[in-house]
Amino acid sequence: MAEEKKKGWFQRLTEGLSRTSQTLTEQVTQVFTQKEGLDAAALEELEDLLIESDLGPAISATIAQKMADARFSSASDPNAVRTVLADALADELVGHEGTFDPLSGPRPYIVLFVGVNGSGKTTTLGKIAASLTAKGAKVLVVAGDTFRAAAVEQLKIWAQRANADFMGRKTGADAAGLAFDSVTKAKEEGYDVVLIDTAGRLQNKQQLMDELLKIVRVIKRIDPEAPHETLLVLDATVGRNALSQEQIFGRQAFVSGLVMTKLDGTARGGILIPIAKASDAPIKLIGVGEDIEDLHAFKARDFARSMVGLEPEA
Repeated sequence: MAEEKKKGWFQRLTEGLSRTSQTLTEQVTQVFTQKEGLDAAALEELEDLLIESDLGPAISATIAQKMADARFSSASDPNAVRTVLADALADELVGHEGTFDPLSGPRPYIVLFVGVNGSGKTTTLGKIAASLTAKGAKVLVVAGDTFRAAAVEQLKIWAQRANADFMGRKTGADAAGLAFDSVTKAKEEGYDVVLIDTAGRLQNKQQLMDELLKIVRVIKRIDPEAPHETLLVLDATVGRNALSQEQIFGRQAFVSGLVMTKLDGTARGGILIPIAKASDAPIKLIGVGEDIEDLHAFKARDFARSMVGLEPEA
């Protein structure tokens, strides 16, 4: 059963990354099948292809050199080329995996969701809520983005779908006060997990960070160890803008883990690699679709093989 579940997720991941794998592997294998080795011009072409997939110059150069150094039994064998490419990609990602398991921590386990508007924060929170309630957890969903009425309504719908309880306030209410009340309620009423959405306005970055830090401070008045997790949600479709978002939030918001969403909507899924290497926080979850099952734990080698259209390792 576990093996079937793994295969089901891997298939969804591979399908989700199909735009990335098609763009990347077809062009890379074409470079190799043109000749038996890589001369300087071909090596430069290979680097350019990798950079176009948003891997960045340094990572692209490293991977291109590994490809050039590989000893293929036949450079015209696409699967051989893909396998070496997958291994090179995985080498860049190993060590950047993290575990998200709120049910193994203290009760209530407080999770803060940060990221810009449109990154998939609300949807990610809703999917996590549904996954936790399906396991029997008592979950409180908190609409901390009090500036956008639409965000509150969307999260309320997700909470209903997930069979989770919901807390919100009127538009413009103090988000920190709401966070304080939600954690107080969770402790008094025996909740397992509290999932708190936050605003994602970047028009005034410092104001946004000040608000996030205020939320953290008031939560710590109740539980000095909380929030137990701060997840930064990033949208893969914005490419290298996601890297700059990681830098903005990662430096000030005490991010403990990354979630990369919308990997099914881009041909540049490679952006995940430079983000992983640049961040002090590991990648914990990735999303490749709208369904609850399309959010999953990040595994470096599975991701790398899906990224080039290969089957999972046995």
